[in-house]
Order: sequence, then structure tokens, then C-alpha cells
Amino acid sequence: MKMLMALLLAAASLGGIFFAFVYPKLSGAAPEGRLQKMAKGAAGAREDAKAGERDSARRKQISENLKGMETGAKKKVTLEARITQAGHEWSMSQYFMFSAVCGLAVGLLLLFMSHSPLVGGMGLVIGGLGVPNWYLNYMKKKRLAQFAEAFPAAIDVIIRGVKAGLPLSECIKIIGNEAPEPLGGEFRGIIEAQQMGLTLGEAVQRIADRVPTAESNFFSIVINIQQKAGGNLSEALSNLSRVLRDRKKMKMKIKAMATEATASASIIGSLPFVVATLVYVTSPSYISLLWTSDTGPIVLLGCGVWMGIGITVMRKMINFDV
Repeated sequence: MKMLMALLLAAASLGGIFFAFVYPKLSGAAPEGRLQKMAKGAAGAREDAKAGERDSARRKQISENLKGMETGAKKKVTLEARITQAGHEWSMSQYFMFSAVCGLAVGLLLLFMSHSPLVGGMGLVIGGLGVPNWYLNYMKKKRLAQFAEAFPAAIDVIIRGVKAGLPLSECIKIIGNEAPEPLGGEFRGIIEAQQMGLTLGEAVQRIADRVPTAESNFFSIVINIQQKAGGNLSEALSNLSRVLRDRKKMKMKIKAMATEATASASIIGSLPFVVATLVYVTSPSYISLLWTSDTGPIVLLGCGVWMGIGITVMRKMINFDV
């Protein structure tokens, strides 16, 4: 009996020793293990806090970049910038000479047709101020359309080059050498700007200034954010390419839907001129009162003003900005 009690006490003692010293180490519940876990937890919390601070700083930097680009996009466009956007390299003296030639040509033409110095003076003003302005707007619109047409393909070239391991500057150089104008010239300007000491973000921003389209602004924003905040450039450009192609599809769809309205507006706008020409051919004495009588020019002026208002309203109704 005593032997049995001694064995039970010895087994209980061994179990207590095992539970006190061996089991905590095997189960991870030892004081050292808890301290290590607490230390790891504190380190993890510090790492999470640092990661949150980095993400917050990156979001703040991206927001500041976007605000800076938006402020730059709202600045007033000078005459030199308009000439550059039209694709010309005129100096101010050359532009004013062109304006003077246009003014003299229009003024002399109207003076010869009307034999009125007042009409000739009006033609001088219209030709000197209106014709050069219209010409710059027309050339700018044509150049921007050519740039936007070829730009998505250039983005795809950059995406494939970056995925293949080429540096971004090399991809831009390939586009500058092989792309049609004006896209090729603008990308060659990026390389030239970098050779003069500008950063890639600053050089790309010059495209957005010289070619003020949504496509060039998107590209400038993506490159600047990637250069300053980092990220996957190929993925960002892939998203940009998809957005640009979706915008192009939407523009073509809107153009197709507005074709009927455009045709109707063209017919309505040209109808008075066609009717006036036919009346002049069939009965010249009937319609000649518009420029031979005293009240005829006033009537023509009023008709021209109302026709201009009507054409402007119809153009606004069928013009969609995507």
C-alpha cells in the first residue's frame, strides 16, 4: 500500500514538472514565446502603420500632381502657343505679316465688288483679324485629329516594348522615328528635351501643352505619376490604351448617330444660298434689288446675322464633346 502511494506521488510529481516546464515550450505558451509574439505583433503593427503612411503619402503626391496638371491646363493660351498647336513655327512678325496680307486681300476684294470704302474697311478688319484666327483654329483642329488617330497605336508600342524589357526612352525613340506626323515629331521632341536636361515627366508634359487633347493629358498624367510615385507602367498604359480606344468608339458612334442631324443642318443652312443663286439665274432683276436699293444691304445684313445665329445653334445641337 505504501509502495502504491509512493508511485502515485512520484507520477504526480513528474506530471507537475512536465506541465510546468516542458508543456509550455511544446505548446508555445511559454513566457518567452508570449514575449516574442508580443514583440512580433508590435513590429507588425509598426510595419502596417508605416505601410499606411506610405500609401497616404503616395495618394497625397498623386493628388498634388493632378492638381498641378489641372492648374497648368487652365492657364491662358498665348498666341505663340496657338501657332505652335497649329503646327507652324512662325515668329510673331511672320504672323502679323500674314494677317496684313489677308486683311489687304479681303479688303481690296470687297472694295472692288461693292465700290464702297466702308465695306472695304470692314473687309480689311475681317481679313486681318478673323481670317488668321480661323486659319489657326482649322489647322489646330486638323493636327489634333491626326494626333488622336495615331496615338492609341503608339501607346500599344510602348506597352509591348516595356513588357519586352526595353526602357521607356527607347520605346519613345522608336515611335519618334517610325510614327507619322505630327505624332512622330512630338515624340522626337521628348527625346530632344531629355537631351537638353529635362526629366521624362517634364518632357512628356510639353506634349500636353503643344497638343492639348484629352489623350495627351492622360498620357502625361500616367507618366508623371509613374515617375514620381512608382507602379506598374505597362498595366497603367494598358488601362490608358483601353480608355482611349473606348473613347474613339464612342466618338464614332456619336458621329454615326448625328449624321442625320448633320445632313439636315447642312441642307437647311445651304438652302437660302441655293435659292438666291437660282433666282438670280432666272430673274436677276428681281433679286438685284438686294444690292442696288438703299434698304437691300440692310436686309442682307439682317439675314446674314439671323443665318449665322441659326447655323451656330444647329452646330451646338449636333456637336458632342466626348
